[in-house]
Amino acid sequence: MPIRDQSNSAGSAQPVPRHVAIIMDGNNRWAKRHGLPGHAGHRAGVEAIRDVLRACRQSQVEILTLFAFSSENWGRPTPEVRALLALLSRYLRNEVRELHKDGVRVRFIGERGRFSERLQRLMANAEHLTRENATATVVIAVDYGGRWDIARAARRLAEQVASGQLEPADITEETLGREIEIGDLPAPDLCIRTGGDARISNFLLWHLAYSELYFTNTLWPDFGALEFARALADYARRERRFGQREPDGLVMGGNNA
Repeated sequence: MPIRDQSNSAGSAQPVPRHVAIIMDGNNRWAKRHGLPGHAGHRAGVEAIRDVLRACRQSQVEILTLFAFSSENWGRPTPEVRALLALLSRYLRNEVRELHKDGVRVRFIGERGRFSERLQRLMANAEHLTRENATATVVIAVDYGGRWDIARAARRLAEQVASGQLEPADITEETLGREIEIGDLPAPDLCIRTGGDARISNFLLWHLAYSELYFTNTLWPDFGALEFARALADYARRERRFGQREPDGLVMGGNNA
């Protein structure tokens, strides 16, 4: 994805990512650090989402994708899962209309079938209400896994081959990419993970092939506008080559980006 030069709030020009993805990690550790129950950390994490959304608007980031609930999260203790889903429901009830007023389109990716009918309706209503908005896009990944995403896309192509709509030779990166969730959006330029772990944890495996990765020890509830600005500044210092040549003409080995 080409880097666009945009002016930041201080008036200087620097490359700004068009699409930022965030793995929001550290809510439970934040709660423990503050002597609070785990659900208090998740509630504090919702406040951090508000701060980052404002920072995205100020920085002119067009797309924000949040890893809200992974397919592996179902394995957490039942009370924690219930608390997470209750927070998601509350967020959709309380925040979507404000996002709509700001011209933000809301989209969800992931397997929705395991959620309650009520929560599925809230997701569908949010998408329907904001479907025409074009100021920015927020993608919320729920019951999502990158391997699930790729397997689902492969299954869809296999069904098209079996029905005669597609020949095996027609399957390319482009045709598979169109079946991947949010395949119609540009891939993330930058993926941020909070909480200290340096891995992507089955998040957007297809999409992150050439994304810049930024890892911070800051726990998600403490990740606000300042931390987001630091991540954007780090991104702006990087030279994205997508496996192509160095400025001095030397070819980078392998698939270095």
